[in-house]
Amino acid sequence: MTQGLISASKTLWTKTLLFPAVMWLASRLLIWIAMLLIAPVLPEPSGGVAPTFGWGVFDAWDSKNYRAIVTTGYEFVNDGKSHILAFFPLFPLIIRGLMNLGLPFEVAGILVNNLAFFAALYFLYFWVQEQAGESAARWVTAVMAWCPLSLFAGVIYTEGLYLLLSTAALRAFDKQQYGWTTFWGTMATATRPTGMALIPALVLAAWKQRRPPIAFLASFATATGLLLFSIYCAIAFGDPLGFLHAQKGWRPSLGFHWQGWWKMLMQVTVGTLNWKHGGIKDPLHPLLFTIIIAVGFCLWRFRKQLSSAKVDYGFAALVLLLWILAGDPLINIVAVFGSAYLLWQLRTQVTPVTVIYGFCGVGLLLASGSTISLSRLVYGIVSPSVALGVLLSRYPRWGYLTLLFFTILLASFAVRFAQELWVG
Repeated sequence: MTQGLISASKTLWTKTLLFPAVMWLASRLLIWIAMLLIAPVLPEPSGGVAPTFGWGVFDAWDSKNYRAIVTTGYEFVNDGKSHILAFFPLFPLIIRGLMNLGLPFEVAGILVNNLAFFAALYFLYFWVQEQAGESAARWVTAVMAWCPLSLFAGVIYTEGLYLLLSTAALRAFDKQQYGWTTFWGTMATATRPTGMALIPALVLAAWKQRRPPIAFLASFATATGLLLFSIYCAIAFGDPLGFLHAQKGWRPSLGFHWQGWWKMLMQVTVGTLNWKHGGIKDPLHPLLFTIIIAVGFCLWRFRKQLSSAKVDYGFAALVLLLWILAGDPLINIVAVFGSAYLLWQLRTQVTPVTVIYGFCGVGLLLASGSTISLSRLVYGIVSPSVALGVLLSRYPRWGYLTLLFFTILLASFAVRFAQELWVG
């Protein structure tokens, strides 16, 4: 009997160890197949390129800015234009270190981001397992791995590295390991601007939970990465806030960018062509949008007369049709406001620092003065993925439908990125 218990324990432990690795490998395989095998055989898209098989498919958009930092260093003039000083230093520093060992830029960048994401899934898995149980941990890990924006944890971007560092910092804070909180948090604030949301989040969580003074000290100490970058900016360019001023080319002013949000809302409801012309040039888009909303209302209104399976599959089909109709603007809107709604609804079912960090991160994005790449930036804030995974763990049917939808989008995003079409 003892041997049976030991065997069962080993089996459970093996499954626990394997699950994040399987989620990582399966989702990465889908990305690699889409980018390396499918995209090169497709016709050249309008506004994009026809990719060829090779490392180059992983090197586009912001990747080129990291290449410039690694190869020629930072440059900055406070002239209101976009400059690469807006990109934080830890990611390119690690790539530079690997290049010094003989690896080319593309290989080094892909290795750093992918391996960091692999480690991030394990930190996430064990963190959620400690606070919400095994089932929730599996669903949260699956959501993080298969989310279509996880594409950016597989190319030469900072998503994988930042998710690792921020998740590790939050887990360390929940476990009251304040030395590790400072270490991981310092690395996170040196990786990307959204790391700034960690600082107030940890301070507010420490206050809410009445933590000892060491918790407040560790929370403020996570700003060390940001402080060091600021010192570098002061020495190199005479401007300690140069990393903020360098953002002006992407976001001319801070604050809620209501014009951008209005544009996205119009693109979803009436269509891009109609919005551009200020009138109805394409009546099909608003007609289809109205039909989808009307069918959704009828499904909800008569849900008690239908089986739960029919209602669930009906709504899933409508969501897919709405995405086909509205595209990226819909994803951006749902990512931001859907995340805020989820965090509020599940605020008592995840740890306080998870909720507070999520709201601080989303608030930072809303106040950033831009609506560019919002879905990708929200994905980089781990809290919404935790909330969604915990929710789906209670509704498995919706969970599997969500993962199926994510898989379709992930493959689509991977092909588009390889073709150098805008994603996110």
